[in-house]
Amino acid sequence: MDKSTRKGATTGKGRGAQVAKRNLSTRVKSAKGRKISSTLWLQRQLNDPYVAEARRLGYKSRAAFKIAELDDRFDFLKPGKRIVDLGAAPGGWTQIAVERTNALGVGKQNQGFVVGMDLQEMDTIAGATLITHDFMENDAPDILKEILKGPADVVLSDMAAPATGHTATDHMRIIGLLEVALDFAQDVLAPGGVFLGKVLRGGTENDILTLLKRDFRIVKHAKPPASRVDSAESYVIATGFRGQNCK
Repeated sequence: MDKSTRKGATTGKGRGAQVAKRNLSTRVKSAKGRKISSTLWLQRQLNDPYVAEARRLGYKSRAAFKIAELDDRFDFLKPGKRIVDLGAAPGGWTQIAVERTNALGVGKQNQGFVVGMDLQEMDTIAGATLITHDFMENDAPDILKEILKGPADVVLSDMAAPATGHTATDHMRIIGLLEVALDFAQDVLAPGGVFLGKVLRGGTENDILTLLKRDFRIVKHAKPPASRVDSAESYVIATGFRGQNCK
């Protein structure tokens, strides 16, 4: 965690479920010049227990709880693991990865390694190597491989393209990003590794599912509680990578 995170504060296993049960009730008065949509967004933020808890713990976004809840369920962020976080900004996922893999090397547990990449610049996160670069550029995989200097245990992708409002177009864009992330994961994961990527309502395309089921032992879809109910996002998680020779 970076120095903005409160000392000793962690998500802990199961914390996300505790946060989800909290109820806040702040009403926002409409203000002159403020659109109704802006008022509703502000009210939702103020009444979102995940936003409040992320702020309290020093996490860079409420999205930190998404990866924490997914890890609570599937247990893939372990001390000593080597993690790649694609689409890392603003850094909430990276913070959780650092914390749970012990990337800071605290105590006697194995020390993990975390590298995050995003086209948006991010503030420093202690324990993580952060790269400002577009993963869709041809040289991005080689940049990450050079930093890794070996295989990764987990590849995370929370990458998303700007929403157009057209469901089919947005779905195609997110699937395109998922394909590129999966191709990278197939190239760098160690045997037994994990791939986690964002998808939209409608799930994962059949062709990608075929590849995932061929290359990984278990493939599942999951929507963590921290993902807003009205959001179309969910995640595909593939565990037990069979190794690069499966290509």
